[in-house]
Amino acid sequence: MAMQDTCAELLLDNQLCFALYSTSLLMTKVYKPLLQELGLTYPQYLAMMVLWQGDGITVGEISARLLTDPGSLTPLLKRLEAEGLLKRIRSSADERVVELFLTDKGRALREQARAIPTCIVEASQQSIEQLAALKDELVALRNSLQQAV
Repeated sequence: MAMQDTCAELLLDNQLCFALYSTSLLMTKVYKPLLQELGLTYPQYLAMMVLWQGDGITVGEISARLLTDPGSLTPLLKRLEAEGLLKRIRSSADERVVELFLTDKGRALREQARAIPTCIVEASQQSIEQLAALKDELVALRNSLQQAV
């Protein structure tokens, strides 16, 4: 089927959104075998990174940090609890609030995960400086988009 009218602004390869989407898909594929060794999915890994940074946070706080809805995070956190990586405890001050605490197993998993960032840098074939600059640009873009919604 021949293309009748070339509309450059609608070409897939000209779209920033597609470049971000396809890169995200490939990044997740690179992470997958590394995370399988830890028994984690990519979303679980993100949640664990937040917990490794600050144990004892609430579901609302981890949800805000991951830019996700608390309701969609709850099943993921229940799976991590079933795996023995964290404990979910209702706050004594407000029973509507659920606090998250790493178990010894959850803390130990952090040591196993330490090599993952190096593997990702190697797979990217970019320098640390290039990746840091790209991350800064993406964070700035994310912040702008967040203000637009």
